[in-house]
Formats: sequence, structure tokens, C-alpha cells
Amino acid sequence: MNQIGIGLLGFGTVGAGVVEGLQKNGSLIARRIGVELVIKRIADLDLESDRGIEVDRSIMTTDAVSVIEDPAVQVVIELIGGTTVAKDLTLRALRLKKPVVTANKALLAEHGDEIFSLAEENQADLYYEASVGGGIPIIRSLREGLVGNHIESIYGILNGTCNYILTRMERDGIPFDDVLKEAQEAGYAEAEPGLDIDGIDTAHKAVILAALAYGFPVAMSDICIEGIRGIDPMDINYAKELGYRIKQLAVIKHVSDAVEVRVHPTLIPINHMLGSVSGVFNAVMANGDIVGETLYYGRGAGREPTASAVISDLADVARNLVFESESRVPPFVAHEHYGKLRSMGDVEARYYFRLSLLDEPGMMARVADILGRHKISIASIVQKESKSGEHVPVIILTHEAVESNFQSALEEMDALKEVGAKTVRYRIEDLA
Repeated sequence: MNQIGIGLLGFGTVGAGVVEGLQKNGSLIARRIGVELVIKRIADLDLESDRGIEVDRSIMTTDAVSVIEDPAVQVVIELIGGTTVAKDLTLRALRLKKPVVTANKALLAEHGDEIFSLAEENQADLYYEASVGGGIPIIRSLREGLVGNHIESIYGILNGTCNYILTRMERDGIPFDDVLKEAQEAGYAEAEPGLDIDGIDTAHKAVILAALAYGFPVAMSDICIEGIRGIDPMDINYAKELGYRIKQLAVIKHVSDAVEVRVHPTLIPINHMLGSVSGVFNAVMANGDIVGETLYYGRGAGREPTASAVISDLADVARNLVFESESRVPPFVAHEHYGKLRSMGDVEARYYFRLSLLDEPGMMARVADILGRHKISIASIVQKESKSGEHVPVIILTHEAVESNFQSALEEMDALKEVGAKTVRYRIEDLA
């Protein structure tokens, strides 16, 4: 049986999961693909920590370059993370025409152009299933399974930390800060959680999916990124009363001759499939013009799910090497005719907003007048009973409106002396 030598860069949580997975199911994988996958070298700065698995110490080193350049290493797995050292090592491997398997979403989101181009130039495979959605096979689906479709839209719950926090807040009415602390103690959130709760992690994944779906590179700096930091249980409860659930959502879709890519907390219908995704789970709904709606669901992070995706990529790369079919599935292909992003100001959406409004005669008429002048139509209003002269929460849902118009209306409403606090605003996706 053919044997493929693997060099592993990064022996942390996921790296140890890959080694454990190959130890556990290596013979099964070999029978299925006709190739034996063998870890030849491992590089990590920490050679002493116990990973819970037995590894031959002679194959371990702190010198990642020596692993890449070892003739016995035919495939390189990059699990270091970050966009500096990981980038240099990935480029070095590709220049040596060695295939690379990575889980590094930030690297691909921020430097994908350069990396994809070098892979193509050297006819070296680059696989990255584990970069988006953990064990969910969404990258393979876009590159292969849905290749016969124009992708009309992709909606993704792509960050388990955010989904866990929002789920706990809704189910138990716990304030944001308390749930975040709980998530950190449970290992679902980092000590510095900004990448997750501020939307950056979801945005990295969104730009990768958008590039694959629409065939042109998408820059992080060109998309709308909003997180869930400080979200109020009051809005979660009001949304639920109105038949919606708040999710941190990646929205990717083409409208007319452009593509929208945005990441933000979003109201989605409770009875929609995505509305039922709870806890640390992820889900992606991709809509193709031929296939219709497809849904991909599973654990979006963690040692085992991410390792499973890495091993799946290894199997594909190994087959390609044995059958001399490198670049059978290019990492990225420029295509389609949607070669530009839609400006966020031009995006049309429905809105939920909560005003802190003084309960006096004529106030709702003033708000309606502002919305009307900005071409925004009210779909529904909810106001709890209150005493005259108090500031009360007023919940308004709009019909579809242009983002720039809504922002202007919001600024005008917040300038009213009768508005007692900054207005809270979320977008709505009805997800038919």
C-alpha cells in the first residue's frame, strides 16, 4: 500500500486531535482510500506538555522549517494559527511544491490572494476545510458538491461562542457579561474574547465562503462587521415575543449585479431551521439556483470536529499525490459575473429597533414623521403599558428600507430630547 509522509506544524489542541484521529482510525482510513497516512515529523515550540497521546519523541522538533524541507514529508499540515509565522511557513511549503492542509481562517481571509496564487503557480494542493465550520463540510460542498449551481445566498451561524452566549441569554435570561464569564470558564470563549464576540472570527469565515461562492476576493476591510458585545436580554425577549430569535449571522448573497457580505446580530424566524441551532453548534444554509436550499449542521470548533476536517483534507491530498492529480480541485477559481461588493449603505433590509421614548401625546407621530421622510415604512409597533411622562421602550419593526436612509433616520430620532437613551437597532432576515 502506498504511504504518504506528513509533517505537522503546531501540536496544540487540534494538532493533537489529528494525531489521535490517525492513531485511532488510521487503518480504517487506509482501507477506504488505499493510502497509508503517516506522521513523519511534528514541530512545536512546546515539546514537553502532555497531549494525552503517545508520540515518538524522535519525530518532534522546534524547527518547523526542517519539517517542511524533510524529504520524507510529502504533505504539510499548518495548525500554528496567526498570520505571520504561519504565512511564511505555508508559502515556503508551497514553493517546494508540497501540498498544504490548514485550518487557518485568518490567514486565508487576509492573505488568500497571495497564497492561492502561489499554490496555483506551483501546482500544489491547498485544502482548508477546517477553516470554516469545524467538522461541517461546507468548503468541499462549495468547491465540489454545488459546482453546478449559481449560489444565490449563504447564511451562516459560524461562531460557537456567540451562539452559546445568545442561547444561554434567551433560555435563562442571564446578562451578557455573566454568560461570557461562564463561557470562558467552560472553555467556549477565550480569555480575550474580542475575535469572537466582536464578529471578527465570523467575518474571516464569511469572506472565505463569499470568495468561493462568487469567484472574487473579498477584503475584510470592505464588509460590515458587528458583534454581540453588550447585547441586552430585553431585546432577546422582545424579539422572541415577535417570533424571532437573535443570532450572530453571516449574510452572503447576490443582489442585482453585486454581492452583499455582512456579519452582525440578526433577527431570524424562530421556526426557521437556522433558528433552532443552539449552544456551540454551527450551521450554514447555502441556496443554489438548481439544488435549492441545503443545510450543513454540526460542531463548529473543538479538537475532534476540526481534526476530522483536517483528516478529510489529508485523504483528498493523499489520493491526489498517489494518482498524480495535484490541483484536481484548485483552492480558488475566479469566476462568475458578480465582481463587486455592494456598499453597505445601499443594502436593503428590514429593521428592529427599540426606542426609549417619553410617553407623551404626539411622540409616536413625530417618530413616524421622521421615518416617513426617510422612506421607511412601519410594519408593527409594540409598546408596553406605562405611566404618562415616563420613558418607555417602544419596539418598531420596519418594512424593507435602505441602510443609509435608516441610519439617517436613526440619528435624527436619537437627537430628539424626548428620547432617553441611544436607540438599539438590529437587522432582520426573514429567510423564506
